Amino acid sequence: MAVQIVKPRIRGFICTNAHPAGCQANVRNQIDEIKQGIPHKGTDMNALVIGASTGYGLASRIALTYAYGAKTLGLLYERPADARRTASAGYYNTVAFHQQAADDGFLADSLNGDAFSDEMKTEAIHRLKADFGKIDILVYSIAAPRRTHPNTGDSHESVLKPIGAPYTGKTIDLSQEVIAPVTIEPASEQELTDTIAVMGGEDLDMWVDALADADLLAPEVTVVAYTYIGSSLTWPIYRDGTIGRAKDDLKARVDALDERLANQLGGNAYISVNKAVVTQASAAIPIVPLYISILYDIMDAKGINEAPIGQMQRLFSEHLGPGLQPELDGERYIRLDDRELQPEITDAVTERWGQIDTDNFHELSDYAGYRRRFRNLFGFEVEGVDYDEAVETELTFIS
Repeated sequence: MAVQIVKPRIRGFICTNAHPAGCQANVRNQIDEIKQGIPHKGTDMNALVIGASTGYGLASRIALTYAYGAKTLGLLYERPADARRTASAGYYNTVAFHQQAADDGFLADSLNGDAFSDEMKTEAIHRLKADFGKIDILVYSIAAPRRTHPNTGDSHESVLKPIGAPYTGKTIDLSQEVIAPVTIEPASEQELTDTIAVMGGEDLDMWVDALADADLLAPEVTVVAYTYIGSSLTWPIYRDGTIGRAKDDLKARVDALDERLANQLGGNAYISVNKAVVTQASAAIPIVPLYISILYDIMDAKGINEAPIGQMQRLFSEHLGPGLQPELDGERYIRLDDRELQPEITDAVTERWGQIDTDNFHELSDYAGYRRRFRNLFGFEVEGVDYDEAVETELTFIS
């Protein structure tokens, strides 16, 4: 047992600790939003959520559980607490989700380890056969910095870089809180290859193959993965950069997977294009914190902004819930970024982008809100939490 007062340890876009009570409050707030937003429909749905501890993956798990009563197996790669430091936020999120799901009578199980590995696939298959049965929906929501390839043993690290030429723009220096110029050199061919290996669709293919070989894909199974396209302001280092190429690989593989599942099981595979959200991963992308700070100021003023749980509420209530047929664009994408990319929104963001500097960025953006949302990810500055009270940090989730 380790009871202590936990204060944030934040430097730039890195937070090295988390607050268990704050994370619990975050999870509870997301559950409440789903309860209020989607009438509960009991189902016999089994869901596998790969990348289930934060962001869109956690929100997907909550939506599927509390809207449809889904039994969920969640995969995560998170740090438990030890004598020197707290657990990671995703670990505490999972503890909180397990506690609440158990209290509310839902089956939730989780495995903590490297989802890219053959060992995790084998363990997940064992757990599914023992406690769940065939999977009705597979959510793939991994945003990882590196991957050890299970066949070759090679280590690949992803990078967020432009391709072909340097990119020069502006960003928020999160340490100094000033607007600063940034130049990013283009990726090498090896960096591009590595990024595709980490963030492309090969691992999803491997998961579906493993589940199919184990006869764990239900008839009419649905597979959904997530991506981001965003405004043209972010394209040089996102859509047109290394991560964009990786997402192109994901798209090609999902389209092929859709055809295969349709022929074999009457199933489908989709990609949902989601809006920009505050995550530790996105905070590390140059220009994105500034872009989100401007975007959220504009979208909040119009009352159309959504956190991940709001996006997943729309995804599963309008597109992928039981009995629904998703609305797709001409490239077979589900578009949950429609509000972000409304012309009046993108025009307003572009106008402010051209004007913003250190002297006016607090007026032209909601940087304070961005900073608060970033700290919220780790359980800090969450409304209703007493941060002067000592809390138990060495928690475990029951599996």
